[in-house]
Amino acid sequence: MEKEDLFTHSPVRYFDKATSAGLKDGQLGLITSKKGLGKTSILVQFGLDSLLNNKALVHVSFDQKSSNVISWYSSILSEIAKKKNLKVEDISDEIMKNRTILNFNQETFTLPKVANTIKALKEGGISIHTIVVDGLDLATTSKEDLDCFKAFVESEKIVAWFSYTNESGLLSETLAADKLEAFTTVGHIFPNGGNLYLGILKNGDGKVYLDAKTLLMTNK
Repeated sequence: MEKEDLFTHSPVRYFDKATSAGLKDGQLGLITSKKGLGKTSILVQFGLDSLLNNKALVHVSFDQKSSNVISWYSSILSEIAKKKNLKVEDISDEIMKNRTILNFNQETFTLPKVANTIKALKEGGISIHTIVVDGLDLATTSKEDLDCFKAFVESEKIVAWFSYTNESGLLSETLAADKLEAFTTVGHIFPNGGNLYLGILKNGDGKVYLDAKTLLMTNK
């Protein structure tokens, strides 16, 4: 089985079809929700989609150990394969070889330092296309640091997805307006009865549903 089969069946295809909020090179996206609703799962799905498309990924975590991040990717990949009765055991290592996991402490590591670390990886020969930044407290991140990271992403033509814990589903109550300017797409995970959906707050108004059990993006 080729990686192309899994890419075709990636949950991100539902996101692409249901919204016009996908990122282009040099853009930042933000996924918000209450704690525990599935932000990390969404970011991992975007990250895995990049890997399945043969594009190198850097996963930056401010609140999880590397072993936990690895478990997320293994679980999501397994669920994608299971839904289509595909097997991934033989190609899992090939898929993940283009993934780099970085763990930082926000008290000692700022976004400009993250950018410098990733720049060093690129100078070392890793052609990075996608970054996911999970667990960073954007409320205490300065606008200057965010602008610095955005400038780096633009200059390197990278795609970057962030997560942020926030209860409100209103764009105006997500972050300060000057910080929101950095993000092309902003989405929020909403409860929907016993289910969930990811609604787009900025860069369109579409939505994509989440499987209640697996948290994979789906069409219903």
